[in-house]
Order: sequence, then C-alpha cells, then structure tokens
Amino acid sequence: MSSYLQDLTVRLATGVGLLPEALRQKHIDFIKRAQREDGGFAGRMGDSDLYYTAFGLRAFSILGELYGEPAERAAEFLRKEMNNHQTIVDFFSLFYASQLLRVSAGIDIFSAAESAWQDQVVDLLNSLRRDDGGFAKAPQGNASSTYHSFLVLLVMQLIEKPVSEPEKIVEYLYSQEQEDGGFREIRAGKRAGTNPTAAAIGTLRILDQLTEESKELTIDFLLDMQTDEGGLRANTRIPIADVLSTFTGLLTLDDLGAMHELHLDPLQRYLDSLQLEDGGFFAAVWDEAADVEYTFYGLGCLALLANHLAEANQSSATTD
Repeated sequence: MSSYLQDLTVRLATGVGLLPEALRQKHIDFIKRAQREDGGFAGRMGDSDLYYTAFGLRAFSILGELYGEPAERAAEFLRKEMNNHQTIVDFFSLFYASQLLRVSAGIDIFSAAESAWQDQVVDLLNSLRRDDGGFAKAPQGNASSTYHSFLVLLVMQLIEKPVSEPEKIVEYLYSQEQEDGGFREIRAGKRAGTNPTAAAIGTLRILDQLTEESKELTIDFLLDMQTDEGGLRANTRIPIADVLSTFTGLLTLDDLGAMHELHLDPLQRYLDSLQLEDGGFFAAVWDEAADVEYTFYGLGCLALLANHLAEANQSSATTD
C-alpha cells in the first residue's frame, strides 16, 4: 500500500482504538448490517458498487474488523467488479479496497489477473492528462480537476507506477490556488472549497512541493470554514457544516500541525450529534439516514480528535 494511504489508515485505526468500546461496537454492527448479500456495499439507493464498497471496507479496516467472512464476501464482489470500472473514482475504489483486503485479510483479488492489466490502467489514466498538467474527471472532459488529479496520483501509488511529469501537476495545482487561501476544484470555479483544498495539499505533500506560504494560507482558509455548529463547511457560500468537509479539513489541519487552532469542543459536540444510537453517522444536520461513506468520515473525525487529545495529554504529562 502506498505510504500516504497506509499512514492514513494506521492513524485512523490508532485513533479509533482509543474510542470507548461501546461506541466502536455500535459502528461495527452498523457496517456489518450494511454489507449486502453479494458482499458489497451500496449507497442509500441502488445496488452494491465499488465506491461504497471501498468505504465499507475502509470502515471495517479502521475498526479492526476486516477479516474472516466479511472480507471473503467482499473479495468475491470485487473480483466480479474488476472489469466494470469506468471512472477514476472506480479505479481508486477498486485498488484501495483490494489493498486493504490484502494487508488486513491476506486476500489478493488480483492473483489471477493478467500482468498487462495494470499497464492498461496506466494508459487509461494518462489519457486523462490535460495540457495544463492536471487530470480530467473523464475522457470526454476538457477541464482538469484538483480532486481527480489527487486520485490519479493515489491510484498510481497503489499500483506502484510512477506518475509522469509530476512538476506539471504541481504547476497546475498552484494555478488553482486563491490569493486569500484555498484551492479551486476546476479552473472555471469561482471560489475555493474545503475538499479541493484538502486534495491539493495532500498531493503537494506527497510530491514534497508544499510551500510555507501556501501552508499558512491554507490553515487560515480552513479555520474560517468552521461554523457555529462546530463542523466545517464545504465553501463560503454554504452555511451548514457536513461530515465530509469536516473530515477532509480536519485531516489537512492535522497534517499541517494546526488542528489545535480549531474550536475542538464544539467540533466534538457536532460529531456526537450526528451519531445514531444504533450506529452510523448522518452526513449533516439535515440528513435523515446513515450510510457507510459518512460513517467512515465520522469515525475518521473521531479518530483524529482522539489522537490529538492523547498527544496533548502526553505532552502535558511530560511537561509536568
């Protein structure tokens, strides 16, 4: 597994391990109930798919439950879906889910795949490269995407292939940076967002090209995204926080050493308010149902907070 994703999984699993057992167990039970008969996971409507299956397995992984029958059933679903991927998100979901299974359960779904298959994946991803150095969402797309450029890099790491001309990705990302902080998703975008900013910073950190100026601007931008609810919003036009933006913003601030600058008590209350009694997380205060994607994000937020609190307590004890 790539160092970025491996480090992230370990960080989140460590934090989840610090949470109360009863809290962990209710979310374990929720994820187990969410797994379909075919071994995959689905959203709130429709059949199992790669996207939600990856989130189900990511949640299982950080909860320490990715083994045995659930893992074997998920592997069967992924094997059947190996030739059904169509987007970068599908590729990322397939490869990330497969790596989690290999590392956590010792199951290799690609053991019978042709050796040239990964080269075909690389060719397809490279076909999404645009003149500005970024990667488009789909072959028919003309505009590069900050988020999808990040996903291409992660997929390349997962299959252990080098990305070509990384300096052009860096150039593209900095062209997306706003003067007052944050990054746009596409060049035609009018404002920065929490999630593309997290994707840009993650990419620049992987490529070791994050400047001190961009770091400081990003910290200021993300701190401004925290609402009175305690969570983080997607952008300045949206008044309500959501768990996805809260997770990506929190992770990025943690990476930049600035999580302590958030109002952490309201953040904790916000996350607690979105947990269901029988497990799972709402996406935001307006939501009426839980799914595996937002449950992963919610658990991820709790894990990052638990790690931060543990480190602060350790530092305080050492000082005393």
